[in-house]
Amino acid sequence: MTPERRAGLLFGFILSGLMSLLVSAVTTLRAVGLVDGVGGLWMTGWLSAWVIAFPTVLVVAPLTRRLVARLMGRRMG
Repeated sequence: MTPERRAGLLFGFILSGLMSLLVSAVTTLRAVGLVDGVGGLWMTGWLSAWVIAFPTVLVVAPLTRRLVARLMGRRMG
């Protein structure tokens, strides 16, 4: 695997982890509030979301790069 490919996987892993962490925190707090056990509910929700978010980022990122390049009037690899 090339360094560029590994960097893309690591980027997607970190990005999807952070975004799903934040979004799951907001949705968990809105759904149940600051109750006992909210941390466990949040972590369960986060891990479930991350399982979906990581492969989604890997699929959607190249499409998004192409769309942005087209909107900006440039061509990318």
